[in-house]
Amino acid sequence: MAVHPRPQLTRPRWIDLGGVWGFAYDDAGRGLDEGWQQRADVFTHTIQVPFPPESPLSGLGDTAYHPIVWYRRTFRVADEDARRRLLLHCGAVDYRAHVWVNGQLVATHEGGQTPFSADITTALCPGEEQVVVMRAEDEPLDLAQPRGKQDWHEEPHAIWYQRTTGIWQPVWLEPVGLTHITHIRWTPDVERGFLNLCVRLQRHDGTVPLRMRVQLSMHGETIADDTYMVMGTEVERHIAFDRARMMDEDELLWSPEHPNLIDAALTILARDEVIDEVQSYCGLRSVGTDGKNFLLNGRTYYLRFALEQGYWPQSHLAAPGDEALRREVELAKELGFNGVRIHQKVEYPRFLYWCDRLGLLVWGEMANAYVFSPIAIERLTREWLEVLARDYSHPCIVAWVPINESWGVPNLAGDPAQRHYVQALYHLTKALDPTRLTAGNEGFEHSTGDIYGIHDYSFEGSTLRERYGSREAVQRTLQEVRPGDRALMLPGYEYAKGPLMLTEVGGISLRPASDVFWQGYGTVADRDAFLSKYRELIDAILNSPAIAGFCYTQLTDTGQETNGLLTAEREPKLDPAAIREITSSGRKKQ
Repeated sequence: MAVHPRPQLTRPRWIDLGGVWGFAYDDAGRGLDEGWQQRADVFTHTIQVPFPPESPLSGLGDTAYHPIVWYRRTFRVADEDARRRLLLHCGAVDYRAHVWVNGQLVATHEGGQTPFSADITTALCPGEEQVVVMRAEDEPLDLAQPRGKQDWHEEPHAIWYQRTTGIWQPVWLEPVGLTHITHIRWTPDVERGFLNLCVRLQRHDGTVPLRMRVQLSMHGETIADDTYMVMGTEVERHIAFDRARMMDEDELLWSPEHPNLIDAALTILARDEVIDEVQSYCGLRSVGTDGKNFLLNGRTYYLRFALEQGYWPQSHLAAPGDEALRREVELAKELGFNGVRIHQKVEYPRFLYWCDRLGLLVWGEMANAYVFSPIAIERLTREWLEVLARDYSHPCIVAWVPINESWGVPNLAGDPAQRHYVQALYHLTKALDPTRLTAGNEGFEHSTGDIYGIHDYSFEGSTLRERYGSREAVQRTLQEVRPGDRALMLPGYEYAKGPLMLTEVGGISLRPASDVFWQGYGTVADRDAFLSKYRELIDAILNSPAIAGFCYTQLTDTGQETNGLLTAEREPKLDPAAIREITSSGRKKQ
């Protein structure tokens, strides 16, 4: 049975449109002029949605340049849904989408990582078979397009992987009432003992009095059951939770060790009639710093992260299925990690659900563009706002990374406009979400941010000890050392208070095949050497009193990057228990 693709706002009735669709390439860009949205004859291929056409699981596996692709399928509206509004949801379509229902344009969207929806009710033909057509435009050579690590070369080179074109997250239908909930936003305020709730509505008739009932439960016990008057299209309330009933914080607060979640039922009532009811969930936890350490729920918490690219050989950026997403989280925890840094993609909400449910911290990251221009700024900023809105309520996310390694801002040191852009993204993110930490430019060339992340692929533990073994050494390193030949601090800026972390480190590659052109940041000959080198590097990091956490590169092999602790097929290269023992070992007292 399919799982709900939007886990924090679910209704029992929804219709999965995944499966076989008609498919067509439009390399010459003729489809719009020739009215393909109203034709069936041009769809000469089939594709398995939601897998991108470049991937084997799509049934096509065609990795050549195809900047424009079209999709088509039919569906029928059940009698029980015909009297309601019908919403069409698209999880993510890379990069620019047009959607028609029965030849009528119902939606356009730009942004390959974020969802969009359309009310298609007025486009339906009652009693007939309905036709949905989608056109996706993904220009492979447009470097101003936020693309993350999707390659602009026809074949992957260096650390970039195959492109993902078109639909790569679920497409689904949802029947709703004329008045219905469209957005839920949860904000925990642990220090004050509140859970803040914001609900937005699509409201049909503003004169009809409405009430909203909120029922919260944890571990099967009701912790709130309140009803509020709804005056407009948005409701904000502060729900107090009774600490006296749950004195044990391990039973109340969310953490990787105790992933406690609050289940929520929200009901909209017109007088006594239920007109909408949805299920949601959230978690109570706080995130902060004390100037040098990361704090989770007010206590020092050492971050042990793995870099997570979320890329599969058979399905690329789309996961093979929900079980693969759950297993990814389980594998990270089995190896001793308490978090992952999603790298250069915006991960599917089902992955975040499993991080919430099983207990794994997440750094959320934007897929970056590669040039600095007004259109690149506009595209990334607009999509980043959608990311923040979609993922705000997931307790697993503790930090945001809008820019990685100066991608899209290649001249930060020399161009004030590029520095203003990075700083503006930082401040915009903090304005929309002051509850989490936010990086400025992750990895090096720092000028602002709550976290000072350093990418250092030194392959000797002695080098890491020399650079980060004391706070004095760290100060010298920040001013004098250039890991990867990039300055850690921009000229004119000094290291301010904030956790300092090695947010890309390691990169050990185990005997890459001779035909693999990316040989990693350092290679070892056998598994014993791999384990020894991993211990050497992690021990050097854990022995530093100045480092507040690390992110090992990386969890899995990705394409030609063979520096994963797991293969691309998710098979461990080493004994997981041995890796776990090293990853989770204690820090020496300084």
